[in-house]
Amino acid sequence: MSIRQRIALLIVLAFLALSFIGGFAVVRSKGNATDVKTVTEGVVPSAIDSVRLMTQLKDVHIATLAMVSANDPATIEKTLADLTKRRAELQSALKDQSGKADSKQQKGLVEQAEAGLHSYFEAIEETAAFKQQGKQALAEATLAATVDQYLREQGEIMQTLQVEKTRSKDDAITSLNDSLGRTSVTLGGVTLVAVLALIGVGALLYRQVVHPITAMQAKMTAIATSQDFTQRMDVNRDDEIGRSMVAFNTMIAKIQESAELVRQKTADIHAMLHYVPQGIMSLEAGGRIHPEFSEHLKAILERDDLAGQDVMSVIFNSSDLGDDARSQVETAISACIGEDEMNFAFNSHLLPTEINVTLPHGASKVLDLNWSPITDETGTTQRLLLCVRDVTEQRALARAAEAQQRELSIIGEILGVRHEKFHEFIDGAEQFLAENKRIVAAPEAPAGVAAKDAVGLLYRNMHTIKGNARTHGLLTLTNVVHRAEQTYDNLRNGTGTWDSAQLLAELDEVATVVGEYAAINTDKLGRRGPGRRGNPDQFALVPRETVQRLIARLEDLPGASAATIEATMLETRAALRQFGTERVTDVLSGVVDSLPSLARELGKEPPVTHIADDDVVVRSQLSGTLRNVFMHLYRNALDHGIESTADRQRAGKAPMGRIDLDVALTEDTLRMVMRDDGRGLALQRIRRKAIERGMLDSDATPAASDLARLILEPGFSTADKVTEVSGRGVGMDAVRGFIEAEGGTLELVVKPEVSGDAEYGEFETVISLPRALAEQAMA
Repeated sequence: MSIRQRIALLIVLAFLALSFIGGFAVVRSKGNATDVKTVTEGVVPSAIDSVRLMTQLKDVHIATLAMVSANDPATIEKTLADLTKRRAELQSALKDQSGKADSKQQKGLVEQAEAGLHSYFEAIEETAAFKQQGKQALAEATLAATVDQYLREQGEIMQTLQVEKTRSKDDAITSLNDSLGRTSVTLGGVTLVAVLALIGVGALLYRQVVHPITAMQAKMTAIATSQDFTQRMDVNRDDEIGRSMVAFNTMIAKIQESAELVRQKTADIHAMLHYVPQGIMSLEAGGRIHPEFSEHLKAILERDDLAGQDVMSVIFNSSDLGDDARSQVETAISACIGEDEMNFAFNSHLLPTEINVTLPHGASKVLDLNWSPITDETGTTQRLLLCVRDVTEQRALARAAEAQQRELSIIGEILGVRHEKFHEFIDGAEQFLAENKRIVAAPEAPAGVAAKDAVGLLYRNMHTIKGNARTHGLLTLTNVVHRAEQTYDNLRNGTGTWDSAQLLAELDEVATVVGEYAAINTDKLGRRGPGRRGNPDQFALVPRETVQRLIARLEDLPGASAATIEATMLETRAALRQFGTERVTDVLSGVVDSLPSLARELGKEPPVTHIADDDVVVRSQLSGTLRNVFMHLYRNALDHGIESTADRQRAGKAPMGRIDLDVALTEDTLRMVMRDDGRGLALQRIRRKAIERGMLDSDATPAASDLARLILEPGFSTADKVTEVSGRGVGMDAVRGFIEAEGGTLELVVKPEVSGDAEYGEFETVISLPRALAEQAMA
């Protein structure tokens, strides 16, 4: 039988015992209640009422004596009425006694009393009649002879009834007591038997349940104390206890397996901490280093006494962190340990991830730090795990890689430029830098108008270097030049002060990068010398076909006519004039080629460009100037003139803008006219800017041509914001400076029909240069 069945049996037996005892008690209680009711409501009251019969009988006799002795008729009548009432009460009492009689003797006594009562009251009525008739003597005689006789007889009967009632009462009470006693004894016996039976079953369960559980508990305690998970419990039963023992043995086997696994894991962790090439430590409360840490940590920090040390003194106090940063680290560590894991998330940004430290032996290292919280099951951070890596070599390699990447980037930029154009750019940049350095290195800082002119020239030179660098795609240099240009912009706007040391340092920085480009071009790429063009004083460029034709013509001169000789000499002289010249299209090819990338930077479609050079060639000394000039003009046309694609489509124009350049050679002038199909000059914006700068009165109404000339003033710009492309106000001023330096002029010609109050006005940029700087190309 299983324990479950035994327990169920014990419960069933207990239930049956309680049911039997309760049922028996209920039945006996109901019978005893009936007996008690009979006694208390029948026998005892009947006995008491039998005693009261004598009292009632005496009251009747006293009333009779009062009637006989009364002299007043009214009193006699009243007494007679009272006797009638008492007779009825006495008869009712006897009738009640008859109903409660519990024996034949009592029944016969009641019947005798009823019969005697009738005779008794007849004698009283006879006495009352004599009294009413005034026969006092007869009334007294009847009372003494008849009434008293009946009274004595009636009294004896009632006394005998009283004795019988009392005896019956005593017998009933005795019987009731006996019955209650038997019930108590029976209930006690039954209860004792039930208790003994339950005790027996309970003892059996105790022996079969508690004893083995106690043995199992003792075995568990022994295993837990000794940590000897090889012990097992002896299983010699097949009930729940037996199956529990089997389950316990299975659990111990699993614990043994887990313990072995934990021991193996612990050994692995110790081995890992010993051999892993990384510094691993955990921080306890107060920022103390836990005794368990990786062996490699000693090598990283170059010390052995790490256990229990303050991490601040071991690592951070010798780092490059400032006092405030170290204080934040210490506060963050204290705020995390012993608190909810959420605190680590809130304070982790205060924990550094990379620091430079100086170790006790003087070595400097770069340490990479990785922080993690070690939490318990409630999410409370018990310790902080700190992984330390020596990344000194990695950072050095990274810096070397960055330098290599920078060099490769510069090489890629250089290779994107033809050799001769790159050489020309380097020469021009060095000349501009030399001129700026001469201005900045002057013994005294310029003042007044001279300062304004000097800053303007510094601007133009640096802006030209940046524009040419961007045109050729030399972006690394562009970024450096932009910083120097910003300083000049601050000087120009009055937000900066003249600091020769700073200005020279910035020039040296730009010169260093320019030199780096030149050195890489020469040393890394082997592109030495000026390329195919070279110095125009040393080299002359002319088409091979022209040279071969001239040679052939000259070889045919012997024996030729004078006219032929003269024509050949004129042709040779014209060819010689073209030595050291280039077609305008070739000169500006680099600038034009840079326009698509600029358009993408501005979010516009690349423009369609057309150069009608009319076979005009220019002297080599003018090539650099033209490139500088048209670098500004093309960029301005694309930035300020040509609208965005959406605006052009709304205006019914082609998505791509168009920029045209016409070149013509007259008797004494090289004329170059540039135009675009954009919206034109923003005349009203020019007017507002001029008013803001005090160049115009607010009520002035200048003509459109006068407004156009304003943008040639130094520092004037209509751009809304300064960008990499425009907005510094040095573009058109620089263009005019370059042209005038070659003896030419620059003019913005607005169409005649454009009025001064128009929002925009179409215009042309007209450049006039001396005729000596150009030639008509030979057919």
